Amino acid sequence: MKLKPPIKGRGAQLNIHNRFFQLSHEMRDDFLEFCQKEGEEADKNKTLYLEVFPKTIVNKIESPDVGMSYSMNPYQGCEHGCIYCYARNSHEYWGYSAGLDFERRILVKKDAPKLLEALLKKKSWKAHTIVMSGNTDCYQPAEKQFEITRQCLELFLKYRHPIGIITKNALILRDLDLLRALAEDNLITVNISITSLSEDTRRILEPRTTTISKRLGTVKVLSENGVPVNVMLAPIIPSINSHEILPLAKMASEHGALSIGHTIVRLNGAIGEIFSDWIKKTMPDRADKVLHQIENCHGGNLNDSRYKTRMRGEGKIAEQINNLVRLARHKYFKGSKMPKLNLDLYEQSKDGQLKLF
Repeated sequence: MKLKPPIKGRGAQLNIHNRFFQLSHEMRDDFLEFCQKEGEEADKNKTLYLEVFPKTIVNKIESPDVGMSYSMNPYQGCEHGCIYCYARNSHEYWGYSAGLDFERRILVKKDAPKLLEALLKKKSWKAHTIVMSGNTDCYQPAEKQFEITRQCLELFLKYRHPIGIITKNALILRDLDLLRALAEDNLITVNISITSLSEDTRRILEPRTTTISKRLGTVKVLSENGVPVNVMLAPIIPSINSHEILPLAKMASEHGALSIGHTIVRLNGAIGEIFSDWIKKTMPDRADKVLHQIENCHGGNLNDSRYKTRMRGEGKIAEQINNLVRLARHKYFKGSKMPKLNLDLYEQSKDGQLKLF
């Protein structure tokens, strides 16, 4: 059945209260009725790009189970609108809602390249893989206009510094020249997120993301150009995409991916309310079933914050999902793995030029 969310092109269907604010804002029925009578739009549903000025751009990751030590995010908020996105909660720290604001108030860090270069030139900095998009996608639609990610890639190449990228947008192929050059020195890995092979599912889960066929094509092009690719089947949501694990893994392998990763959805913080509202509006026939199965994976709760457990879940449903992923790895990726990145070239290139001796 083809389903469309009520608010066109958006994942969240509401702006929920920011937990850090004493006052709350609501769209009253009498105001909506007034707008309808006057022929006015109550909500223009436009995306705003707002420049911010952070003091640093690279963050040290303290969590022991996320698979990265350092991350950087040229943008805060993400227009992709993925309804399950764990990063939604971070928007509250900037004074916005984790709901629609997260998708429509995009904070742009134009100084990111300057801040990155200042870090890479520090004598005290030692090479560690820095992952772009540890929080929000560095190739979201804003990147087409601002090209901050590309400027940062040029710096990683200049200083021969290792980098990881997480994205679900085919826009990454715009920078194939830089990616290929980084790959020649074993300085880059790319993680492409693919959550479904169904376009109907993709449209309601991730309304402003690139199509599945383009994402698979991106995996193929990167792989053919020597850029190592891991496909993230993340998150796996019971009764929405959990039945697609094996076919997803097969397609990833056939398009050249070296490995797959996965997480089981957890609806931490404000996301529980946002996701529950969304699924009751877009999938009313199975909303309760999906929510109860998510709870089954996390000890009766929609969220689980325990390290080592929160990503994989527990209980029978989580066990079935994790077993399927293990089977997929054995069947389609046996003997294949992502390379370790080169940490040695950076020390020779700190002045921006590779030394001969």
